[in-house]
Amino acid sequence: MTTLLLVRHGLTAMTGPVLAGWTPGVDLDERGRAQVRDLGARLAPVPVAAVVSSPLDRCVRTAEAVAAGRPGTAGKVELDERFGEVRYGDWTGRPLKELAEEPLWKVVQAHPSAARFPGEDGEALADAAHRAVTAVRDWNARIAAEHGKDAAYVVCSHGDIIKAIVADAMGLHLDQFQRIQVAPASLTVIRYTELRPFLSRLNDIGGNVQDLLPPPPEEKDGDDGDAAIGGGA
Repeated sequence: MTTLLLVRHGLTAMTGPVLAGWTPGVDLDERGRAQVRDLGARLAPVPVAAVVSSPLDRCVRTAEAVAAGRPGTAGKVELDERFGEVRYGDWTGRPLKELAEEPLWKVVQAHPSAARFPGEDGEALADAAHRAVTAVRDWNARIAAEHGKDAAYVVCSHGDIIKAIVADAMGLHLDQFQRIQVAPASLTVIRYTELRPFLSRLNDIGGNVQDLLPPPPEEKDGDDGDAAIGGGA
């Protein structure tokens, strides 16, 4: 039962008003640095086998805050470009208010599986979702093989990428992923079993993490992926 802790990067000066995309050099601002310090402290009790990040600066800084002080491989951030932001092409660096006037905006909102961003390096949302979900499958297998099937790991990524991963875990068509919200420096947790994934947390920006600690061996439930009828305790 591999557990994925998905973290969105903290706030930057561009977060919200501007579509940062792959703009180089976009780092956390003062608010973002405070957010990720708090997040790192909150997750400190949770044992993780690895901390993986998008290669973009804002994610790397966030991942470093989570990895700080951890022993072994979990103390070193590993980069995976497949968790990088959607490549927004010619939309990159433009204000969202301006982009909302573009005909493609409505497609992105209502039919994102059909959206491809303009420009030579523009990417289809479906392609971005596919690369991210493929990366999760690969990391799940690697973490389980190297650290056991009950291990957990952290991935620091971006809003649309995390939403796509959540939609896949929930069995939702990509056209439904705009119904999901992922705030800066939020925590989303998915447990992957052989039968199905379980979404344990979504867009969590506070609270304790006791339920993420591994249970004693004698208290472990079966690993067949069955859901608790009635919701469980």
